[in-house]
Amino acid sequence: MTTAQVETPIPGGSARLRYRDVLREPEAKQLLAGTLVGRLPNGMAPLAIVLAGTPAYGPASGAALAALYLLASAADGPLIGRQADRRGQTAVFALSGFISCGALVAVAAGSGRLWQVATTVTVAGGLKPPLEAGLRSLWGTGPGSVMPSRAHQRTALALDAASQELIYIAGPIVVAAIVLAASPSVVLLVTAVLCIAGTALVVTTRISRSWTPVDDRPGDWLGPLRAPHLRTLYAAMTCIGVPIGAITPLGINAGTRYDASWLAGGLPAVLSTGAVLGGLAYGARPWLGTTPQHLIALAALFSAGWLAVSVSGGPAAVFAATAGTGLFMAPLLAAAFSVTGTLAPRGTATEAQALLVAALDVGCALGTAAAGLLHPLFLPAATAAGALLLLTARRHLAQAADGAPHVLPRPVPPLEVTL
Repeated sequence: MTTAQVETPIPGGSARLRYRDVLREPEAKQLLAGTLVGRLPNGMAPLAIVLAGTPAYGPASGAALAALYLLASAADGPLIGRQADRRGQTAVFALSGFISCGALVAVAAGSGRLWQVATTVTVAGGLKPPLEAGLRSLWGTGPGSVMPSRAHQRTALALDAASQELIYIAGPIVVAAIVLAASPSVVLLVTAVLCIAGTALVVTTRISRSWTPVDDRPGDWLGPLRAPHLRTLYAAMTCIGVPIGAITPLGINAGTRYDASWLAGGLPAVLSTGAVLGGLAYGARPWLGTTPQHLIALAALFSAGWLAVSVSGGPAAVFAATAGTGLFMAPLLAAAFSVTGTLAPRGTATEAQALLVAALDVGCALGTAAAGLLHPLFLPAATAAGALLLLTARRHLAQAADGAPHVLPRPVPPLEVTL
């Protein structure tokens, strides 16, 4: 668990912290590299499952299997994160990674009845180790963590948020290349190898092995969800995830409307590219204000960007508006990761970050499902709702700037709050 520190608004003349300063910290490069390799299957497995399942079970079943993988990952990621907080990362991530990869190998090995494949896919997604949540819990500034200051942590989280977009750019490209050279089953095997390799890189670091569970963690099933400020943040980020999930069907619809088929792949690609650039710019220099203030402002800008996308006319205008909107996405996520880490109650760092990822995933799923049914203006409406939620909770979120420690009350009387 991180030790809270005071975050004061950054004056414009503050010294600039470079990415190389962050990567020089002990094992930071191995942790980031291992997490990226281990998360590359996030951008590969769903497409590979569709490609492998469609010939045997039909397009609808292939898509349903991929959705099952994603939903299982979103549902079980916080539960695995909770076990990591209680028992340490090494055994929990290693065991879940081994089982998840074994399930992917089983899917690749041969066809069976649909219910059998669905069960195996559910295991593969549900037991996928939440490496990104584990990394963000290690990016803290307290004893046993990687970063020596809040400034280092903010830059590291921006680098993390920017680099994770490379997964969704490189993943489909790798899948397409392997399918052309071999088959979808080989893609699943490669995905399994990458997952276990990335997990091994993470859990073999000294900092991950020495991650110490909190002995007095409250035995509360709700965990971080008992904290109202985090519930508000998760609800807001669910809204933020809606347009991210809608971008692929939006690209397909725009390609049909403007007779520009390249928009189907072009809009998701340019959104991710913009996010990479925006995230790197956000972490490369200090900005006025505190991280919670950044979070609210970036959510508003993200909403304005989707409004521009929704009302744009013509393929070039839609493409440019999507690129501009992407510039705010990774900084917004980086700020959310930082606020979550600071507000997470004692002993729940990994679970709290995994719940944030799950909230985004739920929003993405809602956006994907609704994209073909609702008017495009539902995208800025969803993000505006998220920004409004953050604005109404600004006093609670400000605790992430004042450094106040957060401890969950135990759910048994008498009520005790330990500071």
